Amino acid sequence: MTTTSTDSNTQRFRRRPLHEDVAEYLREMITNETLPEGSHIDESALCDSFDISRTPLREALKVLQAERLVSIEPNRGSHVSIINADELEQLFEVLSGIERLAAELCCQLADDSSLKVFSQLQTQMDSAFANDDRSKYFSACQSAHQMVIQLAGNQILTTTHRLLVSRTRRTRFRAITSKSRWKQSVEEHRTLTAALINRDSQQAGHALANHVRGSGKAIVDHLRKPN
Repeated sequence: MTTTSTDSNTQRFRRRPLHEDVAEYLREMITNETLPEGSHIDESALCDSFDISRTPLREALKVLQAERLVSIEPNRGSHVSIINADELEQLFEVLSGIERLAAELCCQLADDSSLKVFSQLQTQMDSAFANDDRSKYFSACQSAHQMVIQLAGNQILTTTHRLLVSRTRRTRFRAITSKSRWKQSVEEHRTLTAALINRDSQQAGHALANHVRGSGKAIVDHLRKPN
């Protein structure tokens, strides 16, 4: 079938800008501490590594600056932002409210097949915990949180959550460095999954808000601990 000019334009406009892909790579590098907190960002080395020009890299850095993951200073370049415990504490308070609402809406709006997929993520988390695989647990956990947001069916909630949660990704991985907190996190997710399956919106909202607050407290307490 011949592709019309209109079809070609539609495909072009749907294509994701390069700087968004670069921004996502950088977020991942900050999350896993390939780019550690406070470190200088070597633009030349990253351009060589990604095989890109300076323009998309600098556009990506501006995105991360807006998310407060990166600081850009004139004549000093870019650095990975230092984590502020007080700011994080307030951020997790807001996120707990947003995710509570998302869980409540999810109970009301999600279809049974979607909730079945969600329960499979819980199985993955249980397996990762049993095998002491923190990386797989973190991936499944993040997918579970994101799925609740998506199933809430509220675009404003989704957009607000995306902006805020990007600022917690690197810290949430730290929240499961304690084995006791990790076990507690698994149990909190099990409670959430059961509430969603039973369509108990009040319990689901409470469970997810409690989980987010618990993660935030673990992180903030760790940051405030004297060296």
